[in-house]
Amino acid sequence: GTQYGPVRRSQQRRASAADAIDLLCLTDSTNLMRLQGGPNNFGNVLADAHTEGQRIAIEGIVYDGSGTPMRDVLIECWQADAHGRYAHPADSKPSGFRGFGRTGADFSSGVFRFETIKPGRVLAGPISGGKLQAPHIALILFARGINEKKKTRMYFDDEPVANAEDPVLSGVEWEVRRKTLIAKREQRGNEVVYRLDIRVQAADPALETILFDV
Repeated sequence: GTQYGPVRRSQQRRASAADAIDLLCLTDSTNLMRLQGGPNNFGNVLADAHTEGQRIAIEGIVYDGSGTPMRDVLIECWQADAHGRYAHPADSKPSGFRGFGRTGADFSSGVFRFETIKPGRVLAGPISGGKLQAPHIALILFARGINEKKKTRMYFDDEPVANAEDPVLSGVEWEVRRKTLIAKREQRGNEVVYRLDIRVQAADPALETILFDV
């Protein structure tokens, strides 16, 4: 699919800590795992009883170009805490919330799921003009048939003002495609679920999820 790159590789060398932390999951999740204690510490449940913030679940299905759910896909996520801080030493106030998770899709339904908290707004670095980013979660996809890992973001449909101000989301020139990054909120009893289906390719380009070239 078409690759959208708000941050080009040549620009990354000039990125501040704010930029680098936000892009870390998209560029080097192995390094992130090393900093946080190794790959065995991660699953699809990111929040525990001591984690501050609104509890949410994230669900979706990853579709291939034929519209078939990719049941063998592995998804990683990386996010800030409720105050917009990351669990990374480059953050000026590193968070105690690890912010990293990993899960596979359910082989029967193709649905992936994370249980986490809603992230806060993050101050972007010079690459994004130093503007506040909207609450978002970085997602990275691995699967058979994908030569390179696919990187995207998930925003929240109940944050319209923040989304309009986000320098990455507003940097997508084809406005209709911004919707492919925005998860829809559902209330299921006492649980808040945000649903985002990801289409790595689509016959209609307007429906194809934006993938970032970073």
